[in-house]
Amino acid sequence: MSTSTELAPAATDAVWLHGVTTGVAPGTLAGIVGIAGTPVRAVPAAGLVAVVSDAPLTEYGEEALRRNLEDLTWLEQTARAHHAVVAALSRAAVVVPARLATVHSDDDRVTRVLVERRDEFAGTLARLADRDEWGVKGYVVPGPPPPAAEPTGGGGGAGAAYLRRRRAQLTAREEGQQIAADAAAAVHTALAGYAAAARRHAPQDRRLSGASTAMALNGAYLVDRDRVDHFADLVRGLADRHPQLRLELTGPWPPYSFVAEPAPAVGGSA
Repeated sequence: MSTSTELAPAATDAVWLHGVTTGVAPGTLAGIVGIAGTPVRAVPAAGLVAVVSDAPLTEYGEEALRRNLEDLTWLEQTARAHHAVVAALSRAAVVVPARLATVHSDDDRVTRVLVERRDEFAGTLARLADRDEWGVKGYVVPGPPPPAAEPTGGGGGAGAAYLRRRRAQLTAREEGQQIAADAAAAVHTALAGYAAAARRHAPQDRRLSGASTAMALNGAYLVDRDRVDHFADLVRGLADRHPQLRLELTGPWPPYSFVAEPAPAVGGSA
């Protein structure tokens, strides 16, 4: 008697994790589009809910994903799609946002992550409840140029005069940078003292920020929702006290800066 073995069909999709919450109301996920245009769905376990979307392996499998992460256009589009889901969830519930490109092999693996990290997720959700992330960026306000007049009794001819001008310009620039750095530190300290938590990120390059001057402060602040108006007043007051910086308040954002996530999982058994 002959026998035959049926092979399970090869998987065509991985599972992209957008975030973890304690639950979503019926209908909340309806109409929310995830990665690659696929609808988002819930994977419940251990009293938590992972919000995921299916990600085709042709684009989000291990090799394809590593390659695509080097494509800035693809990366920007994918980040926008991921953020749109997290932002929609944040408007409806407390959510722990997943880092970009957190991809698991299947729903079973997502379930195991929820079970294994239940206490961590629950603690983070409790800490984020009724709070939002706000960003404050501080851009350097250029000071007046150094005086063009030559120092008294200079001498030494045109070459020496040029060197003195250059030295004065460099000194003024260094002093300006130090003044801006001191102001940025003072602003961050004041805002961190008011917020529930704070992070100071590396300043963005001008090509990324789009600003005409350098960024001296790139801060993120976790603020109680009932204290946001006072926080905004504090930012305005600090702007008046530190005219060396142009302060920009942005938000509210999902609390990406205040979630301790492990390195994103790519492909298989994350």
